[in-house]
Amino acid sequence: MKNFAGIFPILCTTFAEDGAIDLESQARLVDYLLAAGAHGLGLFGNASEGYTLNGAERTAVLKMVRGRVDGRVPLVVSSGHTGTDAAVELSREARDQGADALMVLPPYYLKTDADGLMFYFDAISRAAGIPIMVQDAPLMTQVAMPPALLARMAREIEQVRLVKVEAPPTAPKVSAVAAAASEIVLFGGLNGQFLIEEIERGARGTMPGSDMIPMFVDVWNRLTAGDREGAWQTFTRALPLIRFELQPGLGVSAMKHNLVAAGVIRSSRVRHPTAALDSRSLAELEFLRRWTAVTP
Repeated sequence: MKNFAGIFPILCTTFAEDGAIDLESQARLVDYLLAAGAHGLGLFGNASEGYTLNGAERTAVLKMVRGRVDGRVPLVVSSGHTGTDAAVELSREARDQGADALMVLPPYYLKTDADGLMFYFDAISRAAGIPIMVQDAPLMTQVAMPPALLARMAREIEQVRLVKVEAPPTAPKVSAVAAAASEIVLFGGLNGQFLIEEIERGARGTMPGSDMIPMFVDVWNRLTAGDREGAWQTFTRALPLIRFELQPGLGVSAMKHNLVAAGVIRSSRVRHPTAALDSRSLAELEFLRRWTAVTP
């Protein structure tokens, strides 16, 4: 398994004003994230608006990103689905197109029990044959995966190697999963809001949005160097913007506006049903961007 540790931003999918995929902006965003020190990239997650993309668009974006990255950092590709057969097919496609690992949500439209979850993740493991990151995100899925179940997955399903803990309170959940299965590589999410506590409890990294990566990398570097106070000083300045972006449904639009303001991408366009910031929210965001000074 490749080195899965550090800051793995979820790559915003960039659109032109007419809603079409903007691969030129996408390439600039990849270059910016790598230059900022990202240790890996996540594709087609919630902050990527992966739920709005068709198969051909996923293929085009992944092909471009794979070529741009050229093996320098791992690519984690979301391939979960509400049906097991569809998730298996998406996972095979992602592997064939260059994914280094898969990030997989449990089925959440028709919910299943623990044995059903084992069947689902095992089917993906057998079909894809590359590491799986189980995305534990009950705020979105309403599917609870307790530490004992995640530990069972790691023991009994060959490719379940990682878990992205997004079940609040996340820091205690990191501790509990680490105690239940020390072999699991743990990552945080939810835009890194409890990054420091999660890492101090055993997480190996986090997967925030794409717009504050220099700040997140600086916090990671300080923590790994033993500079806990410096990490908190950097992180605390960013908290108002992190908080703003955690408003349900508004974070992706805010991230894109920040990247446009920095000249990284051309358009802040999002696709419905992703919400776009209104004029009042844009003014609030502009103030936070200037006050925190943690965006590009």
